[in-house]
Amino acid sequence: MGEADPDEVDESPVSAMQTANRREDFGGRRPGEYTHWIEEQLSWKETCYLGDWTFLANLRLTGPDALELLSDVSINSFDDYAVGAGKHLVQVNEDGDVVADGVLVREGEEEFVIHGVPSYWTAYHLEKGDYDADTEWRDTFNFQIQGPNSLKVLDEVAGEAPRDVDFMHFGYIEIAGHDVRAVRFGMSGEIGFELQGPGEAGEDVWNAILEAGQEYGIRRLSVKTSAINQLESGIPTRIRDYVSAILHDDMAEYRDWLREHMHRDLITHPLEGSFDSDDITDWYRDPVELGWDWYVDEDDDFIGSEALKEKQANPERTLVTLEWADEDVKTVYDSLFETDDTYKYMDMPHQQKRAMVADRVVKDGEDVGVATMRGYTYYFRKMLSLAVVDTEYAEPGTEVTVLWGEGENRRSPTVERHVQKEVQATVAETPYKKDRRRANLQEEDD
Repeated sequence: MGEADPDEVDESPVSAMQTANRREDFGGRRPGEYTHWIEEQLSWKETCYLGDWTFLANLRLTGPDALELLSDVSINSFDDYAVGAGKHLVQVNEDGDVVADGVLVREGEEEFVIHGVPSYWTAYHLEKGDYDADTEWRDTFNFQIQGPNSLKVLDEVAGEAPRDVDFMHFGYIEIAGHDVRAVRFGMSGEIGFELQGPGEAGEDVWNAILEAGQEYGIRRLSVKTSAINQLESGIPTRIRDYVSAILHDDMAEYRDWLREHMHRDLITHPLEGSFDSDDITDWYRDPVELGWDWYVDEDDDFIGSEALKEKQANPERTLVTLEWADEDVKTVYDSLFETDDTYKYMDMPHQQKRAMVADRVVKDGEDVGVATMRGYTYYFRKMLSLAVVDTEYAEPGTEVTVLWGEGENRRSPTVERHVQKEVQATVAETPYKKDRRRANLQEEDD
């Protein structure tokens, strides 16, 4: 079955998404695999990688009311937001559930660039509201170079890496004759930059970096293993860890607007796993449980601010990393070679179909959370997942059980061939990998 749109089929959003079967093709430089996913995974710990996020929407927002608009539609505080700085931009609906998250940079007093899904929520409210601002959808490249050797590669290709740029700030360098904005940001938990510039320069810049990086062990990052970045770093992502909170009835107008303006499908994607519900909002997440509510200025009045304040006052769940028991994981693979029922296959290194695989997390027979984004990290030789769990079970070392396999509401001839498996898991530190993104770049070569 192709992609399912809950507004165009005679079934609920939950049913439409549970029966969807779509592998999203981002195009560009994001194939299934380049060299080997293990080699690619090790790159951001041992050498460096070059990855392509050009598929993200890019919106330039300008005008006297641009900052006011951003403040009205985002949870972030914009106090002391300086030109040359970036933000992880988070936006919620009136119920305080996450609609979108992405990256914002401030180019000038009245000039901003938004990367990712927040572009649409912002543009939608500009069109609906009374703001003195303008938008421009742009064709740009967006590459990441991450890992301990990333500075050496930039020294080689740009004359000198921008070592004076602080975390979540940006500077400018020249690569292959093109001006490139270097934003000190990334999802690998390592030092590195996002490199941004006009789309027509992308091929030149990509090739120049790749050539300069050969002697430093650079690897191209494929879609097959790129999500292990976020898993090791404890960074939840749309689709893999939460459903954009736009699928209930109150958001129908926004969905109609999206269909006219979106550059790729942002509405539906498959739902899988042992977690079941008839209510699509049970796959939504809020900034409190995802660990993003510290962005909020208590004095701000933004869309969803009242609902979010209530969630902050009474937090129920929090984001953790789960370390899955080796023996239980091995049993899942062993079952493929037995004559009895098999367990659901654990795709390596993570789910290759772009889907939200949500599995029940249980303690003493009671549901205490939902696990998402299961993946294997070769560096640590562990199967991990992110999860939101009841706050009382979030302490590292807490033992829980993940119910691996499909729920009763998602059955097919293939699914009927396997049975669910209880996998023991332990709450671990989050992020699982030490975060080095804020390291002093002036000392990196010492």
